[in-house]
Amino acid sequence: MGFHYTSVCIMIPFLLGLFKGIDWFGEFVVCFEQHTGEFNASKLADFGAALTTADEPSLQEVLEELDVLKRLHLTLMLLKKELELSKLQGIQSIAKGVEEKISGDQRRYFLMEQLKAIKKELGLETDDKTALTGKFRERLEPHRKNCPPHVLQVIDEELSKLQGLESSSSEFNVTRNYLDWLTSLPWGHYSEENFDVYRAQKVLDDDHYGLSDIICLAGPPGVGKTSIGRSIANALNRKFYRFSVGGLGDVAEIKGHRRTYVGAMPGKMVQCLKATGTGNPLVLIDEIDKLGRGHAGDPASALLELLDPEQNANFLDHYLDEPGDAVTENPPTPQEKLVVDDSNLSDYVGNPVFQSDRLYEQTPIGVVMGLAWTAMGGSTLYVETSLVEEGEGKGQLQITGQLGDVMKESATIAHTLSRAILREKEPQNNFFANSRIHLHVPAGATPKDGPSAGCTMITSMLSLAMKQTVRRDVAMTGEVTLTGRVLPIGGVKEKTVAARRSGVKTIIFPLANKRDYDELPAHVQEGLEVHFVDHYSEIFDLAFGIKPESEKQLAIAETELASPVSLAS
Repeated sequence: MGFHYTSVCIMIPFLLGLFKGIDWFGEFVVCFEQHTGEFNASKLADFGAALTTADEPSLQEVLEELDVLKRLHLTLMLLKKELELSKLQGIQSIAKGVEEKISGDQRRYFLMEQLKAIKKELGLETDDKTALTGKFRERLEPHRKNCPPHVLQVIDEELSKLQGLESSSSEFNVTRNYLDWLTSLPWGHYSEENFDVYRAQKVLDDDHYGLSDIICLAGPPGVGKTSIGRSIANALNRKFYRFSVGGLGDVAEIKGHRRTYVGAMPGKMVQCLKATGTGNPLVLIDEIDKLGRGHAGDPASALLELLDPEQNANFLDHYLDEPGDAVTENPPTPQEKLVVDDSNLSDYVGNPVFQSDRLYEQTPIGVVMGLAWTAMGGSTLYVETSLVEEGEGKGQLQITGQLGDVMKESATIAHTLSRAILREKEPQNNFFANSRIHLHVPAGATPKDGPSAGCTMITSMLSLAMKQTVRRDVAMTGEVTLTGRVLPIGGVKEKTVAARRSGVKTIIFPLANKRDYDELPAHVQEGLEVHFVDHYSEIFDLAFGIKPESEKQLAIAETELASPVSLAS
């Protein structure tokens, strides 16, 4: 009896759960509970059997069974069959829906194919591949005569290949996209440039009035860098294209992807040509200072290859697989004839940025041209000496010109050696003993240092003391010791170029620098009279127009060699 009761108690909740597992049973269970209260075993068995779709004999068997446990068991069997039937009906419903959808798609496909065939028979429409081929040929036709032969050959080969491919194949899409790019590029088509300077000035002033001195394409956002580039393009009558490389880390953005990759595209420059429709657009590469570098290569190197004139003639886009100059090489454009001379040169190129270093055509008394080396190359360096006051025992030297310690020492040495040379040349002249002199080296705002101005300082002081100017076309450089020896200096090439730039024809270098001068190119040495000296006495003779004794002897020897020689019999 206990076993029988326990079995009934276990089956009641199991059957209730089974009822709720069948979608449409759950609603009846809730409704029955609300009206009849809790289930007992007998009610549960009858209720479960009544809700099934079992046949009449099965239901009659449940009603005739008086044993509650057996009646529950029979109801359980009917409910299990109902549950399996419910699951099967769900699967069949899904399968039926899928079958209907496939049938609908197939029907639509068959109808579309029949429609295409009918239109083709009537001559109303060609198939997709023929239409694509015709579109590509029509697009290429305006540029065919300017298109390079090897590009035309590639296009013809790809068109033939397209006809033999299935429309559903991946290679068909690759070939179609490739032909789309090849036929969209402006082969041999260029904007007609306008070189009218006055029109360019008007266009630039209209857009950015006041920018007459300089254009600097650098600065924070919003200052007008891009708009200036667009104005320049308008002034030249060129198409304008801008692309940013800020954060760019993939080389393929510049050089293009390989065509076999999904979503492959050409690089930015080929995209630029297609977008502008011309082979000579003005391209502004923006945010170049923010160029990135990622795992996909170094974009900076690819950009250098694109911009460097020595490399970009052979620039190859990976997608097009054709050299870039096939599209962008400009035909020679006749320049507007313009007569530019000294009277209107500044109107076109502006005032000279750099002035000549030469301050005097003929240096006055006390002024001598020296030569200096600077970080920007060579330059001329004048040394000026002037009399401040005279009086018994007032001999003194005052120095200005922002000179360094070494140069100040050179001035002191020069003052001492000048007194000794003056006593030798003019024993009665007491200028240095009784004169306070002022030595200055322009320009005053530029710091200067070094020993190579020693010979120039001595010559400047002697010029003032003897009241005699130096030769107008002479410049000199060299360190001088207290005994008058001239020591070597540096920057021979830069100083020689500086002398040529200032129109100097005669240069005095230390003898030890002769090998440095001999290594200079011939065009730098051309037209220069260069003297190499070992002692200041030789500089004195050259600076004040007196030929050194060594040169006199050389001239005599050359004269003797040139004169006819009579041979005694």
